[in-house]
Formats: sequence, structure tokens, C-alpha cells
Amino acid sequence: MINDIERIVPTPTRGAVTNATGRYERHTRSRVADGWTPAEATVLRTEVRDEGVRRVISSNASPDLGFDRSINPYRGCEHGCVYCYARPTHAWLGLSPGLDFETRITAKPGAADALRRELSGRSYVPRLIALGANTDPYQPAERDRRITRGVLEVLRDFRHPVAVTTKGTMVERDADVLAELGTDLCRVGLSVTTLNADLARKLEPRVPSPARRLRAIEVLARAGVHVRVMVSPVIPGLTDHEVEAVIRAASDAGAVAASMIPLRLPREVAPLFEEWLRVHYPERARKVLNRIRSFHDGKLYDAGFGQRMRGRGVHADLLQARFKRACAEAGVALRMPPLRTDLFRVPQVETGQMSLF
Repeated sequence: MINDIERIVPTPTRGAVTNATGRYERHTRSRVADGWTPAEATVLRTEVRDEGVRRVISSNASPDLGFDRSINPYRGCEHGCVYCYARPTHAWLGLSPGLDFETRITAKPGAADALRRELSGRSYVPRLIALGANTDPYQPAERDRRITRGVLEVLRDFRHPVAVTTKGTMVERDADVLAELGTDLCRVGLSVTTLNADLARKLEPRVPSPARRLRAIEVLARAGVHVRVMVSPVIPGLTDHEVEAVIRAASDAGAVAASMIPLRLPREVAPLFEEWLRVHYPERARKVLNRIRSFHDGKLYDAGFGQRMRGRGVHADLLQARFKRACAEAGVALRMPPLRTDLFRVPQVETGQMSLF
């Protein structure tokens, strides 16, 4: 907790302004301005640690999601998007959803092997797997770790349907595997929150620029991969005026579908976002926060199923209407066709042993 918001100095190339103690910890630490020592910006290095895994497929029963299985090769995300709804999960590790979330990353180098074992199980029934539904599978650590690529190669070998969600343009590297999976088994959702490069730099500091993400859509589209642009999150009073422009630009780049989710502020994300807003856009803070509350009956967030992904009220309904009209005008679909599960197969293991017959 910081009691003097005007004295906060943002950490260079990081999204969160503070590093509030995780909610499961017994003790909390606070920084108090004493009037003598000026606040100074510090450089935080990213730390990546490995985690052993026996199973890698997670399940959920949320009626708001179009999938019930997902794989996340990493915990935490160096992209540092201040609004990230996954930030509260870092508290489970005894870490802060603030700066710890974007600087203390856990990697799962055994993910591909674990996935191969799970898919080979006799009782396994194939259904869509979402890759990167919580944290980004193409964050900077993936460049050297190549865990996401390993997972995709296993899914390709098993002819298993996968939906990739990312902000990272590193997805271009794996266009070959995605193309091999084909449009029956694969689609990519690429998030473009704003076309304003200055805003994007503050909002999602280690994500490639909006223009660069649009070029990634072009690359994937040329490779024959179906791409959906995710205009998410839409921040009322800050980015909502860009919805039509983002959809139009993504359509021009080759996106075939679009989706949109208004800003979600679960648990620690709400105070983190409010701190960020008051530091970077103090003149807009009140307007933005009030507009967000108008989506949730006066609260900053409503976690109820059916509401958390959409909001309610006049402003929420107007945003949905604008989005649907923009999609129609740009010629992009609101939904993509379901991926196939009937192509699934367990590949033969080459043992070198000849058959007896």
C-alpha cells in the first residue's frame, strides 16, 4: 500500500505500479513517503524458474467460456499488462499480483511430455484445448524455452483441436505447425487492445506494438491460419472509442473473426489498475472509474456468470451494439466454426521392434 499516489514513480517497462503483498500472506509491507528521500525508479530483472509437472491440462466449468480445458506453459507473464485478470493467481504461489506477477515467472519445461502422456491415456476423450487462456504462451521466455512450440507439436501429432490466445508476435515463428494443424484443428486469437502506441506502451509495456501485432495477423493469414482479433479488454472511457478502428484494421490485415470483452477487475486487479490510472492518467481517472462502475451496477467488478464478460446497463448495451455493427461493416464473423475432434489419433510409437505377423 502506498499512501501518496503522486509520489509513485513507475518502474520502467513494467505495468503494475506497486507490489502489494499477496492475499494469503500473514504479513503485509507498505511504503510510506517520509518527505525526505525522493522516490526513484528501479530496474527489475525478470526471474524464470522451472516447475515440474505430471499433468498439464487444466479444467474449468465456467458457462462463460467456450472451452473446458486449457494449457498454460507459464505462470505469471512478463508482458506486464496492468489489467490482466490472471494477476490474482500469483497469490497462490505466495507472490504479489503486482510486480511479482510480471517479473517472477514459472516455466513448465516438461509440459509437452506430460501432454503426450495425458493424450495417450485409454480413457482420454478429445475436446478443444485452449492454449494460453490464463497467461500468454508467447511471452518473452518462450523465445528460448520453446515450451509452447513443443506443446503445439504434440497436439499436431495427435491431430488434436487447439485454440491459441496471445498478444505475442512470436506466434509467427510457429506458423508452420499451426498451418499443419489446419483450419479444422486450429485457430489463433490475437489481442489488439488499442491502436495508440503510447497508450499501449503504458498499458501493456512488454507487448509488441499494435502495428506489429497487426502485421502478425497478416503473416498468419498468409500461412492459412484462421485468426480472430480480440478487442480485449475494452476500457470504458479510455479505449472504447477505438473499437471500430481496431476491427477495421484487423480485418484489413486478414482477421476472419472478432471478439470483445469489457475490462474485468477481479480481486487485486482493481486496486492495481486504479493506481496505474491515477499515475498515468490522473485527469481521466474519475471518468474511467465511474464508467467502469456503470457496467457493474456501481461496482468496479461483478464476478457473476453471464455478466463478468459483458457488463450490463446502457453503456454496456451500446458497446455491444457498436461492436456487432463494426463486425458487420468489416465483414468479420462474431463466431468461428467449431474445430473438429473426430480427427484425433494416438500416433504409433516407433520402437524398432518388428511385428511377429
